[in-house]
Amino acid sequence: MNMEILDKALAVVRERLGNPQPTAGLILGSGWGDVLESFEIEKTLPYEEIPGLGKTGVVGHSGRLILARGAGISTLIFQGRRHYYEGEGWTPVALPVYVLKQLGVSWVLLTNAAGGVRADLTPGSLMVLSDHVNNMGTNPLIGPHHPAWGPRFPDLSHAYDAPMRSALARAGAAAGLNVSEGVYLASTGPFYETPAEIRAYRTLGADAVGMSTVPETLLANAAGLRVAGLSCITNSAAGISAHPLSHEEVTETSRQTMPKMKAMIAGFWKEMAHA
Repeated sequence: MNMEILDKALAVVRERLGNPQPTAGLILGSGWGDVLESFEIEKTLPYEEIPGLGKTGVVGHSGRLILARGAGISTLIFQGRRHYYEGEGWTPVALPVYVLKQLGVSWVLLTNAAGGVRADLTPGSLMVLSDHVNNMGTNPLIGPHHPAWGPRFPDLSHAYDAPMRSALARAGAAAGLNVSEGVYLASTGPFYETPAEIRAYRTLGADAVGMSTVPETLLANAAGLRVAGLSCITNSAAGISAHPLSHEEVTETSRQTMPKMKAMIAGFWKEMAHA
């Protein structure tokens, strides 16, 4: 990744958003954009105006950086993420985590759309990430070490913060939602897995599959941030689903599940405000 570009991006964010000092970060994955309605928006900045970030390349990712408040917590929200499969390297993927860390954020929630592997994770379910499997064959920390990312070999024994996971569970229960926990497996994409791959991933312990989140989790843990992850299960994985998979299904299921997603996010911010 290009650390010079990351520093330029940080300078632009500080200038354009008035040198913010947020406490929390939120990265919104496919279909999650409308949860912004749970926050009081203060300032916005298009991704295209941030060096190294640029316009998102996937439907369902709006591409705005937003300074907002939720339950009184100052929060920096990335409405849409950049993916490794877009072919622009790790810089745009790492940029949100770098900016959050340098602005003093202490914790971040990562959201995504995922395919359900475990039988009970049907479309419309919400899953709190308990752990992950990196099946991308690479990671953003490969290359020359930079002190901004902490130790050379970060410990991932507890990649997803246990108190934050408990707060997510309480938020779900308070909203009357049946929220599960599970292991998320990430591949690079951009493709949906074969039935044989899904059988293999189930053997590896995966409960849901996707193409994101793991790189940000690695970086955030390395940088010393507390991390939680939340998946909206938008489809059953290949070999489980009775019909071909598509991104249209992902966005439509997210739209239908949005009331649950909003309730979950709003409740979680209230929980963290009293943590």
